[in-house]
Amino acid sequence: MLVLNLMIKPFWILGIDRTVQNTVGAEEYGFYFAVFNFSFLFNILLDFGITNFNNKNIAQNKQLLTKYLSNILVLKLLLFLLYVAITFGSALFINYSHEQIMLLVFLAVNQFLLSFILYLRSNLGGLHLFRTDAIISVTDRMLMIIICGLLLWGNVVDDFRIHYYIYAQTAGYLITACIAFVLVLRHTRRHLFRLRLNLPFLLAIARQSFPFAILVLLMTFYNRIDSVMLERLLDDGARYSGIYASAYRLLDATNMIAYLFSVLLLPIFARMLKHKQSIEELIKLAFSLIFVPAVIIAVGAFFYSGEIMQLLYPVHPGETAIEFQYRITESSRVFGILMTCFAAISTTYIFGTLLTANGSLRHLNLIAFSGMVLNILLNFLLIPVYKASGSAVASLFTQSLVAIVQILVVRSMFRMHINIPFLAKLACFVACTLLLGRLSLMLPLGWKPGLLVFGLVSIGIAMALGIISIRQIYQLVRYGGEGG
Repeated sequence: MLVLNLMIKPFWILGIDRTVQNTVGAEEYGFYFAVFNFSFLFNILLDFGITNFNNKNIAQNKQLLTKYLSNILVLKLLLFLLYVAITFGSALFINYSHEQIMLLVFLAVNQFLLSFILYLRSNLGGLHLFRTDAIISVTDRMLMIIICGLLLWGNVVDDFRIHYYIYAQTAGYLITACIAFVLVLRHTRRHLFRLRLNLPFLLAIARQSFPFAILVLLMTFYNRIDSVMLERLLDDGARYSGIYASAYRLLDATNMIAYLFSVLLLPIFARMLKHKQSIEELIKLAFSLIFVPAVIIAVGAFFYSGEIMQLLYPVHPGETAIEFQYRITESSRVFGILMTCFAAISTTYIFGTLLTANGSLRHLNLIAFSGMVLNILLNFLLIPVYKASGSAVASLFTQSLVAIVQILVVRSMFRMHINIPFLAKLACFVACTLLLGRLSLMLPLGWKPGLLVFGLVSIGIAMALGIISIRQIYQLVRYGGEGG
């Protein structure tokens, strides 16, 4: 599953999604990006913890599949109605235009279909059909790549519009949902399958899932609200939302590295905490392995932001040379700031995962709520003055503060010692990386070889300081293998 996702999803983000923005232009894509992120804000209402609840229970009691499927299908439809009511009510409250509402209709359906696919995959995972689940996990993106590829490069349409991109997503999700439903239905006792709603069953899910649902809702707000506020607070907000999207896309792609770490660490942390084993060494190990690439990526992106943006986003249709230069300058500035967030986000994937494994959802919810309030306030203050760059600064400040607070909570909760030599090595590595990034700009090699040299030498410095090593990677795998 990890291999398939690493093959398909980066191509979707950097190949298809980027090409769509270059084709339709920053303003039209920004218009879509803001509405898309708005449709994401209340996404948790479509699931409310059902997927995790179902995966665990089907894995333990496979005979419950028919009963659960009958009840949860009705429940998912009711949650969709709740999601539609709140999402469109909020859209009307903030005065979305007719065109934005029509766009939101398809995006809301896409959110429902995606949630439905994830639920159906939880059944496949619970039944231990892991190979099937892995294939389904990339089927929607594969279909979208094929459809969008034909529309973009196959001379099927004369003028590619953002609506075609949304329709391609709808088609991909719908076909995948149908395939997944048929696969799951084959494993039920179909003669007993009847749609029904069990109220006690619904309340049981709600009680177990409510704290987690609140956490996801709060985190979604402070991660996704930026582009929505850009579009709402500025007269030419769609344009700046598009500029923000061009920078955010690469942050989204690199976040996959940190996400894969969290997927690996959650069961390891959970098992070690259950057996009351010390997690201090594992925290140091995991943090080292994620922090080093995060700093290298962040520093490299900061110093080479202009070159990277020009490579990825050439002149848009109908754009003048002055408009192009302004867009590249703005997106480079935003990109340099946003990619610095990656170090903070990677840190939260380590310490937030530990708090999740420990069941410390109250602490996580308080931190996430504070992060959401802070991010909204900073966006209100900074966007009118600094536009997209202001939103990027708000994101950097929020993500950094959330990471620091999580570290302090973990240290207090688990009584972890302050490792002065280790912190000194990290500080030395960050300082050397910053200096190396600046010096690499002076190399007479061109920016691509210069960036490559910077990355390789930075890794060498991390290994020379003893922060990372091949042995550590083996250790992490061993942690995952111990105890099964």
